[in-house]
Amino acid sequence: MPTNFTVVPVGDSRKSSQEDSDNSNVLREEDEEAPGDGIPKESSPFINNTDNDKGTLYDGKNMALFEEEMDSNPMVSSLLSKLANYTNLTQGVREHEEADEEEGAKKKTVKSPQMGTFIGVYLPCLQNILGVILFLRMTWIVGTAGILEAFIIVAMCCSCTMLTAISMSAIATNGVVPAGGSYYMISRSLGPEFGGAVGLCFYLGTTFAGAMYILGTIEILLTYIVPSAAIFKAEEKAYEAEAMLNNMRVYGTCCLTLMALVVFVGVKYVNKLALVFLACVVLSILAIYAGVIKTIFEPPVFPVCLLGNRTLQNHDFDKCAKTEIIDNMTVTTKLWALFCQSSELNSTCEEYFVLNNVTEVQGIPGLTSGVISENMWSSYGHAGMLVEKDVASVAPSVPSENINLPYVVNDIATFFTLLVGIYFPSVTGIMAGSNRSGDLRDAQRSIPIGTILAIATTTIIYLSCVVLFGACIEGVVLRDKFGDSVKGNLVIGTLSWPSPWVIVIGSFFSCCGAGLQSLTGAPRLLQAIARDGIVPFLEVFGHGKANGEPTWALLLTAGICETGILIASLDAVAPILSMFFLMCYLFVNLACALQTLLRTPNWRPRFKYYHWALSFLGMSLCLALMFISSWYYALVAMLIAGCIYKYIEYRGAEKEWGDGIRGLSLNAARYALIRLEEAPPHTKNWRPQLLVLLNLDSELRVKHPRLLSFTTQLKAGKGLTIVGSVLEGTYLAKETEAKKAEQNIKVAMSSEKTKGFCHVVVSSNLRDGISHLTQSAGLGGMKHNTVLMAWPGSWRQSNDALSWKSFIETVRETTAAHQALLVAKNVDNFPQQDRLGEGTIDVWWIVHDGGMLMLLPFLLRQHKVWRKCKMRIFTVAQMDDNSIQMKKDLQMFLYHLRLDAEVEVVEMHDSDISAFTYEKTLVMEQRSQMLKQMQLSRTEREREAQLIHDKNTASHAALNDKADATPDRVHMTWTKEKLFTERNRNREPNASMGVRDLFNMKPEWESLNQSNVRRMHTAVKLNEVVVNKSQGAQLVLLNMPGPPKHRGGDENYMEFLEVLLEGLNRVLLVRGGGREVITIYS
Repeated sequence: MPTNFTVVPVGDSRKSSQEDSDNSNVLREEDEEAPGDGIPKESSPFINNTDNDKGTLYDGKNMALFEEEMDSNPMVSSLLSKLANYTNLTQGVREHEEADEEEGAKKKTVKSPQMGTFIGVYLPCLQNILGVILFLRMTWIVGTAGILEAFIIVAMCCSCTMLTAISMSAIATNGVVPAGGSYYMISRSLGPEFGGAVGLCFYLGTTFAGAMYILGTIEILLTYIVPSAAIFKAEEKAYEAEAMLNNMRVYGTCCLTLMALVVFVGVKYVNKLALVFLACVVLSILAIYAGVIKTIFEPPVFPVCLLGNRTLQNHDFDKCAKTEIIDNMTVTTKLWALFCQSSELNSTCEEYFVLNNVTEVQGIPGLTSGVISENMWSSYGHAGMLVEKDVASVAPSVPSENINLPYVVNDIATFFTLLVGIYFPSVTGIMAGSNRSGDLRDAQRSIPIGTILAIATTTIIYLSCVVLFGACIEGVVLRDKFGDSVKGNLVIGTLSWPSPWVIVIGSFFSCCGAGLQSLTGAPRLLQAIARDGIVPFLEVFGHGKANGEPTWALLLTAGICETGILIASLDAVAPILSMFFLMCYLFVNLACALQTLLRTPNWRPRFKYYHWALSFLGMSLCLALMFISSWYYALVAMLIAGCIYKYIEYRGAEKEWGDGIRGLSLNAARYALIRLEEAPPHTKNWRPQLLVLLNLDSELRVKHPRLLSFTTQLKAGKGLTIVGSVLEGTYLAKETEAKKAEQNIKVAMSSEKTKGFCHVVVSSNLRDGISHLTQSAGLGGMKHNTVLMAWPGSWRQSNDALSWKSFIETVRETTAAHQALLVAKNVDNFPQQDRLGEGTIDVWWIVHDGGMLMLLPFLLRQHKVWRKCKMRIFTVAQMDDNSIQMKKDLQMFLYHLRLDAEVEVVEMHDSDISAFTYEKTLVMEQRSQMLKQMQLSRTEREREAQLIHDKNTASHAALNDKADATPDRVHMTWTKEKLFTERNRNREPNASMGVRDLFNMKPEWESLNQSNVRRMHTAVKLNEVVVNKSQGAQLVLLNMPGPPKHRGGDENYMEFLEVLLEGLNRVLLVRGGGREVITIYS
């Protein structure tokens, strides 16, 4: 429906004249290079570049309410004025919004393009589609495949290009398509990976097309124009084919060199000659149709000589007869001498020559001759098979193996799929219109109409040629690829009017022109890909001469083209370029189908006659044709495209082009997240989804990068990793710092090869920020289930208690949220990327935590850093435990878990609490009481804490009181009997003390909290055992005791942990999330 605009004039006596000056700077922002993040800088007038308008101050009164918006959002009048001056750029630039600053190229004001649909799209497409295959191979394809199968081949290939043209029209009319044509459309629709891969495939296809056209040019030259110009000449017929290939290589290389020089010196002359070459094509086709009409009344005389039913090469004889009468004497002809040992009548001759007569048939019987019925069916055969007419003949008793006889034979084995691959290049060239989009008056109207009309025209031409060739030309002549049976004439030329030379000369110049066009277009396509910066090793090919001509790209193109020429066979090169073009067309259809199905808001093509089903049909047809024509070439082409895709993915510059693949990924992610939300993961699918809490220094750099290294080793790219950090303050004040911190974290993640997401939160205080992260990080079913953080090593030296209080609160919150917690102590000593030598990963399994302690070493050993480390599991036995049976049970448990590990049961006998333990507990409680009661100032508290630290450098912390645990949460090494014993100890603390301790107790020990004494005792004794067994281990994993239920003893909890971990190099404290994470079941 039409949209009506109403322009309301607003009076302002002081209307600024500076808006007019803005218009002169419309393109100034285009001279800027794209920012380093790989996102092209938009020069569109829709997005204001404030750098251009900094001197422009809004001075109006009518819109004063919006004056704050003027810095970022333009007035509608300014927007429309800029739109009027917004023009598309010509070919040879990287993108419509970028300039090549390195070479100092400046964009100039471009004249408004004036080319319409007919001149700009229709004729170029017509010229590119009609070409060498029509003139050199079409008659042979019709004769070999028969009219029906040839019709099917042509219909399939033309349907493929028509469906592709419909998809291409939809993409081309979805906004402005700058110069770059098909590459631009595919890359902006499917993303840089697919765009680069398919763009390079299209480049290779265009380059090999140049080789094919040059080979066609040389074949016409040496076979039909000047056969005597051949350098290599075979003395025997067996070597004729090889000599011809060598001639093709030599002349093809010379022709390529000459064409490359022409393109290098004056490409403008190539473009001016395009109409001349097109005129040759049109005149040749008109000559064919005129010849067909003439055969109705007066068929041309091209006699074909048959010996029996075998076709003879009509080169070395002038009369189609064995003998002739001269002066009443029967004498032999030149044909006799070819089959007999001498020219005498009584000489020995070939048996087939003796048994069969020589007959002469018309090579062009005419449209009304009824020969169409004979040419309806296929006649495939092996290489060397004789070209025979379906008439009676006498077969020899012994087949002759003399290859020097002048028979017409198949030079290659023929079959349906081969003909598809050879024919398909004759329908390529449909992108010619879109490649010229920068020169069109109205590209969005011209490209669909011109391209579809050109394809329709060529389809009619090809289909009519299939029928007309089959109806006018004798079958044996059709199957004669090089016209040997008609005195070496071009077969299609024998049909033309007024002379065969019209077709020969026309096809020669047509192939020359097509070769020049390929050598002109391919380097520019490569230059566009190189300047996009998505394939780093191609960047050198983005440079060129001062006028923008792609010199280096032309050299590479000529080199690749030379490989095609060295193949030297038109029939071998054609399927190669078929693969590359088919892959390009496949992805054009895929792009259209994806955009249509995803219904992205920006997908609003002006061309309305498209549908996703048509695009999928076109895509399927392209894929089918690839494997029909040559399955091994198809696999090689897909492998090349796949390698380029992966290379761009891992090494190329990241680009955000709003492509369909990104939209597809978003839809797939949304669908997967909704599915994940339905139920929690099964134990078999459980893996640690990490939230890594990082500390930043004063310069917002990562304080412990080895924590990221450990994350990489633990995850190996699998599952979810969220790296988070907290900044104190308000978001409005800290926005810049938050972005800088996020960027620094991403750099650290990249250097440590950590794959995941980064999230920086700004909060009023550290505690709340960490709480927000642990609660809200992730989305739907992709939420973290494990928190990884570093041990606060400087908690004693800290100016305030917030550091360790925040740590303990995090432990409590992860427990409440049923999330696992991993705390790495001495994290800076953890390995980075260097492989560890022989060593062990020691697991100290004190309480059952759902299997985290078993699973983590297994996951670590999947990474190369820890692969050589062996796993050892230690568990602790009390007095009344059967340690031998425990070891057997644990070994069986590990066997069922399919884990390889050494098992050791460590016995910890009940012993008296030592004086050292009492002293540690006393110092710990005194320090705690002093800090609480005296309420020291910050300076005094720091001095007091330092004094106590210096006095007790070896102070440690204890494990959580196991008596506080409920029976259903304590497993393996804690039995119910021991639990009741511990509870009795709580009720009667003095009963567990040794007699010697009662007598030797110092007076100040009596006031100690006996619970703290027992916890310290456990920490000291367990530390002794762990250090004794695992001091040399590469990593020690240990159950992390929980913090006290009452917050009054938090500082004591930190001391207990310090005592527990003293003397160990690398420690990972593990606290389970309250669920089983490993199972013995399959």
